[in-house]
Amino acid sequence: MGELPELAGLSPAERSVCLGLGIERIRADREPDAVGLAERAAHEALAAAGLGAQDADALIVVESRAPQTLLSSEATRLQELLGARDALTFTVGGLGCVSLTPALLTARGLLAADPELDHVLVAHGSTPAMRGRYRHPVTVNGDGGGALVLSRTGSVRLLDIVQETNGKYWDLFQVAYRDLPSGSWRERCQDPATYSFRLAVETRNRLTGLLEGLLKRNGMTRRDVAGYVTQNLSSGSFGFTEESLGVHILPACRDNLREFGHLGPNDVFLNLYTALERKELAEGDRAVLINVSPVAAWSLLLVEIGAGESTQ
Repeated sequence: MGELPELAGLSPAERSVCLGLGIERIRADREPDAVGLAERAAHEALAAAGLGAQDADALIVVESRAPQTLLSSEATRLQELLGARDALTFTVGGLGCVSLTPALLTARGLLAADPELDHVLVAHGSTPAMRGRYRHPVTVNGDGGGALVLSRTGSVRLLDIVQETNGKYWDLFQVAYRDLPSGSWRERCQDPATYSFRLAVETRNRLTGLLEGLLKRNGMTRRDVAGYVTQNLSSGSFGFTEESLGVHILPACRDNLREFGHLGPNDVFLNLYTALERKELAEGDRAVLINVSPVAAWSLLLVEIGAGESTQ
């Protein structure tokens, strides 16, 4: 992280926070934009599922934070690049990292509502909205693409989803961009104290309540959860989540934080599948995926490892 260009322009306090996030390196791809990264990931996800683009009955794109052009459609651009011309295609978003959750809710709803629909492709390309990658005091953004194929059977079963939002924080972080060249865009936290204290307390309370409710309605206790996965913001955010919920985050999360930084909505499933590859979760295990956004939004996903009649 010592080579991050904007470090030289940070105040001593900001520089100290940035270097203390626990992020050692990020991936920065100068060629593809967010749609290009999503396209790569979508092709890989389809191939891994033994499918081609023509097999995607629906394409749900988690929208980027800063599209390349206004009024055009990134979703249908991705549809054309993939060759998924018959797929029902649209975007979801507006909740930052938590935007993945409404995408999954929608995919699950489509599969439940239409028995002739078999495969829903969810894709997202994560790139910074601005030239700089450090988001004070939150994280450092890397580049990455992510995609999932949701079907009626699969090796990971999505059992349940819960989500809450609070509109009081809708503009806590913002980028003023109208009438400004993109090189002048700067993300600003309107009230750092609110982020660090008030929102932190609410996040602890919201996540605690969501977890208790999620487990109760699935007839589970915390002893039934084999592992917890969360997004990659900072080593401090892992500690906060662990202390707030009394849980342990799987090691894959910390390793991916060090190697990739923050990849927006792609984080939790990158961490989940890394944990699976490393045998941190086994057949029959249940895991909880935790996502938080300062807009503010909170979501938990309950998944089970092992093939079954459910979406993956």
